[in-house]
Amino acid sequence: MLSKFEQVQKQWGGSSDVIDHWLMSRQQLLIDYCKLAGMPPFEHNSRQLPTTSQLQLFCQQLVDYISEGHFKIYDMVMARWNATGYSPTEEISQLYATITQTTDPLLNFADKYTEVKDDDELPDFNDDLSAIGELIELRFALEDTLIDLIGESLACPPGA
Repeated sequence: MLSKFEQVQKQWGGSSDVIDHWLMSRQQLLIDYCKLAGMPPFEHNSRQLPTTSQLQLFCQQLVDYISEGHFKIYDMVMARWNATGYSPTEEISQLYATITQTTDPLLNFADKYTEVKDDDELPDFNDDLSAIGELIELRFALEDTLIDLIGESLACPPGA
């Protein structure tokens, strides 16, 4: 996930304020996921569960990322398109619909783990975290395709 993120950041970073904002939000979510999962450079004892504050922070970041994608980023794209005369194609609309299919499972993870207490046993946590990592990776790949499809239109100055 990290190497793919770096590739997208190199390709599209600086091309549009909308994309830059999107990538910054994604980077924070990735950092928090890596911390939670104990992935390098945030390795920890794999038998030790994260603290409730770490888990709650990640769940909040996840919800924020999803909300921002659906509301703020989409609104920013639409405002930019309205100013430049672009409109979504069928391919863009279908891709966005596919991205939204990842939303409920991600939110379900956040709902399940937001209110955990320090003494709660979490027997499914490792499996759930692994599944959520795969789903985040899928969502990022779909979003990358969307960025490829909309990137040029967002690079145009408003009113062009």
